[in-house]
Amino acid sequence: MTNTKKIIPIANQIIKEYDLCDRCLGRLFSKQLNLSSNKLLGKKLKVNFKRLTSKCYICKNLLDNLAPYLKSMITASHKYEFNSIVVGAMIKPSIMDRDDYIRSKYKLRGIDSVKTDITKELGKQFIKKTKKTIDFLNPDLTFTIDFKNDTCDLRSKPIILHGRYTKSQRGLPQKQKSCINCFGKGCRNCNFHGISEYDSVEGKISQFLFEKFGGTTTKFTWVGGEDQSSLVVGSGRPFFVKIQNPFKRDLSLPRSMAFDSVTMHDCKIISESPKSPIKFISSIAMKILTENEIHSSTLKKLNEVVNGPVVVYDSSGRRSEKIVSDLKYTKTSKNYFTLFIKAEGGLPVKRFVEGGDVIPGISQILNDKCRCVEFDFLEIVLK
Repeated sequence: MTNTKKIIPIANQIIKEYDLCDRCLGRLFSKQLNLSSNKLLGKKLKVNFKRLTSKCYICKNLLDNLAPYLKSMITASHKYEFNSIVVGAMIKPSIMDRDDYIRSKYKLRGIDSVKTDITKELGKQFIKKTKKTIDFLNPDLTFTIDFKNDTCDLRSKPIILHGRYTKSQRGLPQKQKSCINCFGKGCRNCNFHGISEYDSVEGKISQFLFEKFGGTTTKFTWVGGEDQSSLVVGSGRPFFVKIQNPFKRDLSLPRSMAFDSVTMHDCKIISESPKSPIKFISSIAMKILTENEIHSSTLKKLNEVVNGPVVVYDSSGRRSEKIVSDLKYTKTSKNYFTLFIKAEGGLPVKRFVEGGDVIPGISQILNDKCRCVEFDFLEIVLK
């Protein structure tokens, strides 16, 4: 009752000086009175005033004419699977300025802005029609209504998946080249996927995911990498992938899906991507050619590398250390042998065999010029 007595003189003064719609008038005082309906409060405050409001000074009657924008939201969202939404808006600066002026002139603090009221009202009307919910923190769909240009933009919450892949044929790269027109951002030429071909592990998995979930672009987090000529066998290489703006979000995938020489295994939706670098152990088979004849007694020197740090220098001179935890070898001819190792993820295989920026390296240990003809991944285990 005390709050009501305080606001009535201010409300009467505003009504005498400005034409406000019921929603804008009620909004100025509803929080003080703990009322949920701005429109109902506005009507009550105007009960003793016979003057008809022609056009609201603040919103220009926008709040009473939200139906076209609601229709745009329903139309834009019809092909999406979703349970929750949030609504944002871009309002003409003049509307915001008039709202700020009234609140400042009458010293009205702690109330919702006209922009907040518009988005709240649109959200209420949308969930009433669709039986969905509002989620301000993590919505499935985010609407942005541009009242300046009369457009409705919609973004769908990304889906994150984790799986593994095996590769049974040489010659297929792991990563897909970006669309040459947009450099991976997404354009009409590539159907907004950021890639225009599907001739890689990334491309083949992406193509399948686009067909299943819809969406625009995919972003992969790889657990290590391999050469175009390498095979990936065993249980496969783990990967994480984020699908931007998916249409579907509640699908279960087959346990195994083959795309020519690439097979995707155990791909499931997860809640979030890894936030720190992923540690893993790789079992690798390397076929190595030596410049000179290699003797079995010389190959025994390779055991020196086991459990000692292998220091890797990058192009800037920074160093990291990798551990080789297991090593075996088989001599196959006078200057050819196969090396099997288990090593911490991130060991550059060819540089480990051939280069001078990995110490100790195979060429250095054997005191011979060695070349890695090919290498395959037999197993990758997350630590």
